[in-house]
Formats: sequence, C-alpha cells, structure tokens
Amino acid sequence: MFNRLWPVMRKEFIHIRRDPRTLVVMFIAPLMQLILIGYAATTDVRHVPLAVFDQDRTSASRDLVAAFVVSGQFAVVQYASSDREFAALIDSGQARAGLIIPPGFAADLTGRRGAQVIFVLDGSDPSIAGSSLSAAQLIGQAKAVEMQVERRSPPAPLEVRTRVWYNPDMASAVFMIPGLIGLVLQLQATLLTSSAIVRERERGTIEQLIITPITPYELIIGKILPYAVVALVITIEVLFLGTLWFGVPIKGNVGVLLAISCLFLLSTLSIGLLISTVANTQQEAFLLTFLTMLPSVFLSGFIYPIAAMPPVLQFVSGVIPLTYYLVVVRGIVIKGIDVTLLLPQVGMLTLSGILLIAFATTRFHKRLD
Repeated sequence: MFNRLWPVMRKEFIHIRRDPRTLVVMFIAPLMQLILIGYAATTDVRHVPLAVFDQDRTSASRDLVAAFVVSGQFAVVQYASSDREFAALIDSGQARAGLIIPPGFAADLTGRRGAQVIFVLDGSDPSIAGSSLSAAQLIGQAKAVEMQVERRSPPAPLEVRTRVWYNPDMASAVFMIPGLIGLVLQLQATLLTSSAIVRERERGTIEQLIITPITPYELIIGKILPYAVVALVITIEVLFLGTLWFGVPIKGNVGVLLAISCLFLLSTLSIGLLISTVANTQQEAFLLTFLTMLPSVFLSGFIYPIAAMPPVLQFVSGVIPLTYYLVVVRGIVIKGIDVTLLLPQVGMLTLSGILLIAFATTRFHKRLD
C-alpha cells in the first residue's frame, strides 16, 4: 500500500516545493497568529484616557484626580472648562472616561452628608468601560476609607456615581456589529479584487485585454469599480441586518458613513490590487488575503482595545486603515457624532488610500509590462 501512496505523496511535496511563496505564507501565518494573539489578545487596559471637569478647583479635588492617576488605570488627557468641551472629548474618543467634580466638593467633604462626584464612561467599547467602571468604584471606595481613617468618622465621605454613555447596558453586540461592517468590507473588497485579476491571469485572458486599445489605468479602474459597488452594497446589507436582527440602532448619518466607506474602499481595493501583483494563482491570492487580515483583526481594535497592547503593536495599528475606519463607523453608528469630530480619521483614510492606490497601480502597471 505504501508503495502506491508514496508516488502520490512525493508528487504533492514537489508541488509544494515548487511554490515557495505559498509555502512561506503557510509557515508565516501560524507564527503571526501566535504573536498577535499572545500580545494583542488582552482586555487588561491601563492608562485609560481621562477627561476631568473640575468645577471646585481645590486641593481636595486635585487629590481626588491624583488618586485616579496614581492607580495607573487612568491618564488625564485634558481638563475641560465646560460641559460642552467635556462631552466633545468623549464624543471624539480623545477620552474614554470622564470625571466631573461639582462645585463645593471640598466643603461637602467636611459635612455629614459627604460629597459626590460623577464618573462618565464611554460604553461604546464594553471591555474598556467594564474595567474602568470597576477601577473607578475601587478608587472611590479606597479614597473614602482613607478619609474615614483621617477623620475617624463612620459615614462614607465620598461617593462615585457612574454614568455610561452611548451603550448603557454595555452590550457586546452594539460594539461588535459596527466593527463587523469594516471587517467584512475589507475582506470582501480585498478578496474579490485580487481573485478577479488573478483569475484573468490564470485563464490567459488578461493578455487579450492588454492588446486591446484600453490603457493599463483604464483596465485597473474597470476591474476594481464593480467590486467597489458590490462592497458598498454589502456594507448597506450588513448595516441594516445588524440594525433589524441584532437591534443595534444607527444614531448617525448613514450617507456620511457610506461616503467615508468609499475612502476606506480605496485602501482595501488597493490591497487587493497589490496582492494580484504577487499571486499567480487564486489559492495564493486567498492565502495572502488571509495573511493581511490577521493584523487587521487583532491590531485594529476590532476585538481587543488598542490601549491594552504593547507600544510596538500600537504603532503597527496606526498604519492599518481599518483602525481609523472602525473609529468612524462606531462613532457614527453608536454615538451619532458629527463628521467634524472624525476629521483626523478621515484624513488618515484619505492619505492611506492615496498612497496605497499609487503604489498598487505602479506595481500592477509594471506587471502588465
């Protein structure tokens, strides 16, 4: 039996050896999975960006803020001077939590009733909100005990009241469904574009297209535009299915979301075009698409918070277009924020799209030559 099996096995090993690119992808993918999951798969968030609206401005209020910072769980990003500025910091994502200290805080601490502060959480990311909520309550309790010891009085002099914005129940579906829009959009656009062009090369029909009067750039546009339309239809499909089936409300402007999705498509279609310049078969295109999806899944903030990752991986996440698109789609769907607060992300999506399409077009043009 082995004498009959060995020739077949030997033939397959020869095929694997003759396709070094596929072989490299096969061995690199598990290593990437191990490294990314090992370092990125954590929800232990430290140094959560904190906005502070201190209306008391006394040594007692400063001591309370210092207690939050010293814990290592929070890092003050900005002191707000008004309710509107405080809300804008959390709306834009610059702060993921906020501390409001009312006027008369120091005076209330000396009274019998004690003082109250308000701790606001961005519930659009339940993992960060959950850990921040627990940390804030523990810090408040520790500070209350400390004051009780100093004053030798039994009543708790300090109460931290928590409020969760955008997603009060901290439901995971509200966080995951908008993220799936970006992930599905990238996967479909990249895979469809790369496979379509490689399929033409496999069948030998791309040479027939080259000898026609059409220019290489017209060929590129003609090949990727249909898949851009298909990807946009998929975006609408996932968006409304998530709303109807999972009950995730769309609080922002759908038209603005689709317009920014077109910018994101520029990057994802370019990645598919780049893959088509490397892959010779549809199998190679699929494997390379899968390889590019790994960093997007683990490092973009789709599942695990970027703030919990090592600095090196946080830097890598900054060059992944999906990182910025997730901020946009979650900001519009969950928070309903205005596009003006998303201009940094829109700018990065535009820049990455222009750079990627220029590089991909150049490589594709050379491959045709």
